[in-house]
Amino acid sequence: MATVQPHELVELALGLSRADGCVVIADEESTANLRWAANGLTTNGVTRGRRLTVIATVDGGQGTASGVVSREAVTPDEVESLVRAAEDAARDAGPAEDAQPLIAGHPASADFTAPPAETSVEVFAEFAPALGEAFARARAAGQLLYGFARHELTSSYLGTSTGLRLRHDQPTGCVEINGKTADLTGSAWVGAATTDFRDVDVAALHSEVTRRLGWGQKRIDLPAGRYETLLPPSAVADLMVYLSWSAGGRDAAEGQTVFSKAGGGTRVGERLSPLPLTLRSDPAAPGLEAAPFLLTHSSGETASVFDNGLPLAATDWIRDGELVSLFTTRHAAALTGLPVAPPIDNLVLETAGGDAPTLDEMIARTERGLLLTCLWYIREVDPATLLLTGLTRDGVYLVENGEVVGAVNNFRFNESPVDLLSRITEVGRTEPCLPREWGDYFTRAAMPPVRVADFNMSSVSQAS
Repeated sequence: MATVQPHELVELALGLSRADGCVVIADEESTANLRWAANGLTTNGVTRGRRLTVIATVDGGQGTASGVVSREAVTPDEVESLVRAAEDAARDAGPAEDAQPLIAGHPASADFTAPPAETSVEVFAEFAPALGEAFARARAAGQLLYGFARHELTSSYLGTSTGLRLRHDQPTGCVEINGKTADLTGSAWVGAATTDFRDVDVAALHSEVTRRLGWGQKRIDLPAGRYETLLPPSAVADLMVYLSWSAGGRDAAEGQTVFSKAGGGTRVGERLSPLPLTLRSDPAAPGLEAAPFLLTHSSGETASVFDNGLPLAATDWIRDGELVSLFTTRHAAALTGLPVAPPIDNLVLETAGGDAPTLDEMIARTERGLLLTCLWYIREVDPATLLLTGLTRDGVYLVENGEVVGAVNNFRFNESPVDLLSRITEVGRTEPCLPREWGDYFTRAAMPPVRVADFNMSSVSQAS
């Protein structure tokens, strides 16, 4: 693979195409990782991978059909069979409902012909020694640290028969640390997202683990019920990411989702929160940079292969508490009358005006309530309300008179993130965070801690 550059595979595939239209995406990925358990490194390594996707479009009397075929580790000799397979798939398919003219007219990326970006274990040059120091502190304190760090660099090359030649390099990194007491009865989790690990403060992460394990030295049993609850940024991110995944404009217009309006249409223009909350995406958001054009390997409810290369711009989904946009392809926009709004690979929730408090400041002014640390095993119960269920994990704490007084049992929760928006009573300071549940799929998030007056802990859970 090293002797053939990704852009050369793109050009080769386009040159071999006999279809009416062709889109080719070459993804070159390198990954470095560290894993540890019981205060010691267990494994580490670096991997490389390449995927080539060919999207063929064939015009016919009934409309335009598309065929999509992807293969791993494709060599030049295998490109033609891949192209022919995509063309055969298009000819065998019926007309594509989302068919649109392929995007054209954008200037080529200046680095389109440059070699792909690569990561290596050198990305951990500062992180690994700091982790070793954390292991030493943990041993001295009678703690056990488990976790992993992962860094990935993906260079994506997009070429089309309409002349697009676009490229994007996407760094993605995360670290998760799980601290346990020596008898394994106490557990606490922290995590962080990063682009290069230079901004990861291992000492601060370990300090937070230590604080939470200390909170857990006292155990308190509480029944299920509705509690005033503080959700940290990670938990808020898990809920907002799921909200965004459910924000398809066409599905809403067809009456299938929580964003459908009674009697027809969508809830765009409706106020979802009395607070000036804004949920937005921006490919140029500092520290959360994402592809500035659409890259999709398949068509679905919120993205279309015909839209590959569509420019992406800063988009508000909720602005000052009001729903203003839903995900729409060009095809969905024509059906619904909504503006074209493709998905963007980051998400920010923030509130307007004033100095927002930190989570610690919110704890200090809590008379009695729960403090979550993270959510997991989140599943959808009812798409009409976006009711989700899931479990708490690695630390739920009771706050009384401004202080954390102990750890309580875990719960199963039932909440809709859309309904939750209307019940948030306080919003803290937005900061970059790692979604615990969805961190394998979505890492570019910045969220605030929030206070909810009556978070629904529907039953006690035996999960730990």
